[in-house]
Amino acid sequence: MGKGLSDTPERGGHGEEVGHVPVLLKEAIDFLAVRRGGTYIDATVGLGGHSYEIAKRLGAPEHLIGVDKDPAALEIARTRLRPTPELEGDWPQVTLVHGSFAEIEKRFGAASADGLLVDLGLSSLQLGNATRGFSFQAEGPLDMRMNPQSELTADQVVNQFDERELADLIYEFGEERRSRRIARAIVRSRPIRTTAQLAAVISAAARPMKPERIHPATRTFQALRIVVNRELDDLRDLLSFAPQVLKPGGRLVVVSFHSLEDRIVKDALREGMKLGIYNLLTKKPVTPGREEIQRNPRSRSAKLRAAERV
Repeated sequence: MGKGLSDTPERGGHGEEVGHVPVLLKEAIDFLAVRRGGTYIDATVGLGGHSYEIAKRLGAPEHLIGVDKDPAALEIARTRLRPTPELEGDWPQVTLVHGSFAEIEKRFGAASADGLLVDLGLSSLQLGNATRGFSFQAEGPLDMRMNPQSELTADQVVNQFDERELADLIYEFGEERRSRRIARAIVRSRPIRTTAQLAAVISAAARPMKPERIHPATRTFQALRIVVNRELDDLRDLLSFAPQVLKPGGRLVVVSFHSLEDRIVKDALREGMKLGIYNLLTKKPVTPGREEIQRNPRSRSAKLRAAERV
C-alpha cells in the first residue's frame, strides 16, 4: 500500500522533489527505535519518505527492506533511497520488493526483523493520478488497483456484483448507512465506467447529511478500494505473522487512517499482549498535532499504534 501523504514538496535522496510529506514521521521513527546492526522492513514503502529516515539512522552495512504493491511508487522510492554523496559511505543495503505485505512471511525468515513499519494510507501519487481511479474528484476509469497486475477492478465490482453484494460491501467496508439506496442506484445506472459517473450516481442517491462535511461518495469509494485491494484481509494476515517475523525486542509500528483498520490493529495488539507476545508501547493511539494537520490536512485521521515483541 501507499502512504497517507500531503502534496507539500519535499526533497529526496538526490535532492529531487517527490511531492509529499510522510505522516507522523518523527513518531513512527521514534517508536521503531532504529538502531545500527539491525534489519528493518517498511511494509508499505510508498514513495520512500519513512524509509529514507530509517536508512539515515541505520547506516552501513545494515539492511532496509521496502515492500509495496504499486510498481510506480517503488520506482520513485528506488531513486529516493539512493544515498546523497555525503551519506554514500554510511548507507544501508536497500532491497525493494514488489508485492503485498501479506507475503512478507513467505519472503523473510523467522525472527529476521528488528522493526516492521506499516503505513496504510494512500499516496499522493495514487490520489493525484486520475487514470488510477482512486479519486472521485477527477474523471478517470473505475480501476482502484494498487497493483496494476491484480485481476479485480472497481469497474467489475460496480458493474457485475449484484445489488445485495454491493449494498453489503458498501455498508461493511464504507460504514455507509445509506448503502442499500446507493447500491440500488448503481444497479439502475449501469453501465458505469468512470469515477465521475459513479460519484454523480452516488450523490444523487445519497444527499449529504448535515452536519456531514465529506462528499457523499467518500465512503463508497473507500469500500470499493478496500475490496479491490483486499486491504483488510492483507492487514489481518500481516498482523497474524508479524510476531514470527520480529526478533525479540523488535518493534511493530502501524499507522492507520480509518476506524476499520484501527480496530483490527488495536484488537491484534491487545490480544498479543494478553498472550505474552507483545508489550504495548501505545495505550492510546498517537495522532498528529495541530501543526502537522495544518501542514498536511490528509494526516488528520491518522492513528499510530506500536508494540514491542517480547
